Amino acid sequence: MPELLRWAAAGGGLLAAVAIIWDGHDVSAQEAQRRFATPTPALTAIEGGSPSEEDVLRTLASNRNARDVPGEYAPGRVIVRFREGSASAQMHTATLQSVGARAASNPEYADFDVIDIDPGLDAETVAASLSARPDVEYAQPDYRVYTRFRPNDPEYGRQWNFTALDMETAWEINRGASSSVIVAVLDSGMAFKNVSFEYTAPAFRFENRNYPALGRIRIPFAAAPDLMSANRFVAPRDFIWNDTDPVDLDGHGTHVAGTIGQLTDNGSGGAGMAFNVRLMPVKVISGEWDAIFNSPSSGTDSIIAQGIRYAVDNGARVINMSIGRRGAPAPAIESALRDAVARGAFVAIAAGNEFEEGNPDERYAEIAGRIDGVMCVAAVGRELNRAPYSGVKPYVEIAAPGGDVRVGGTAGTIFQQSYDPTLGFSAPLSSAPSIYRAPRFDVFVQRPNQGTSMATPHVSGLAALLMQQGITNPAAIEAAIKRFATDRGPSGRDNEYGYGIINPRATLRGLGLIK
Repeated sequence: MPELLRWAAAGGGLLAAVAIIWDGHDVSAQEAQRRFATPTPALTAIEGGSPSEEDVLRTLASNRNARDVPGEYAPGRVIVRFREGSASAQMHTATLQSVGARAASNPEYADFDVIDIDPGLDAETVAASLSARPDVEYAQPDYRVYTRFRPNDPEYGRQWNFTALDMETAWEINRGASSSVIVAVLDSGMAFKNVSFEYTAPAFRFENRNYPALGRIRIPFAAAPDLMSANRFVAPRDFIWNDTDPVDLDGHGTHVAGTIGQLTDNGSGGAGMAFNVRLMPVKVISGEWDAIFNSPSSGTDSIIAQGIRYAVDNGARVINMSIGRRGAPAPAIESALRDAVARGAFVAIAAGNEFEEGNPDERYAEIAGRIDGVMCVAAVGRELNRAPYSGVKPYVEIAAPGGDVRVGGTAGTIFQQSYDPTLGFSAPLSSAPSIYRAPRFDVFVQRPNQGTSMATPHVSGLAALLMQQGITNPAAIEAAIKRFATDRGPSGRDNEYGYGIINPRATLRGLGLIK
């Protein structure tokens, strides 16, 4: 799909441009894997969040020793092995007393001692101190051991983006959030329902080609199998057709929703980051087929602003906006976003895909730089370098995998379940009129895309995991994501990567577990 959608009005032959653009690029992909995340020390959760990054970091620093996190160690215990013949028993006792050991034991079947220390002490620091003693062969915290969670989804091997983010270890901490968290996807709709509609498809003109009228046709839609589960979809709303059936006539919104919440470890399809959340389909963008069927409106500022407020009114606490526009500032959108954050919703917005077309300002994205709790998201490819299309701006705050077909071919793009393009919206527009046929939206494949649209739902997914942890203040979520990001590019914040690439494992460990 072209980034700026164009089509002809029915029978008129005059090309019109959509007021709002989305950031996905359709390509095809193959299997690829990469990982990079380096865990950081665990910290306890911030109860209720805090309004600024400074407050978040202060709280994190003051609570470093709580350790109820998978993969961490048992508090108050250190394993020690003394060197044979290195010293007398009295010297060993002195060594243990030097770190405040309360007692020591030699467990059955062990060639080491386990010492008890004050649970308030950092066991890693104590172990390091003991290891430096000449009579100690080694010392270590008594680390907890857990099974590794690797989804059994057959297409998971293609999703290099999750491997790059070390999601398997992040899922050890938080297994996909829960249904208590609602994520709204403001986009082209979502494949959320099994239904069919009748449309009249007129003759139309697209890219200097004339297409014949199909007349009255019935078009089938189906819920994406790897999105659908009991009570999965919340308060669906279509602001393009003004109804409660926000079916996706494009596939973009369905793909974006998959990165956030595609069902995972179910032996089918691929995976999603926060796969237990509920999804709210909010259609605010019209696609090519919407226009061909004479939709009463297209995506505009007024519709987007309505969609934001609707999402919050109906319980969304994370909002994904893989959409944007150029032109003049958008005060109506900024007002809606400020209201959403004030009411407890975190928002992720795509940075835009037009760096190579002059790097224009993205008006929705630039608002993010002024509101704590709204984040502007840039894209990286599988080598974790900025994707060449991704906007470079002072309001870029964070980066996430968005794909880059130039690196590794189509294997470097982002896979999620969406419509089969040979049967859906794109086939007629790339075919000769003689084989033109009606589209269908009930056949699914793991479809590859690239763009900051694809990067943004990774941030929304991480925000949903944090929401489920109990970090409900949007500004606190933004501060945590920035604090634990993996720095990329010049040291510190920069205009390509913001504060770096999201690091879900480090962020979840840093804010601890609430159980």
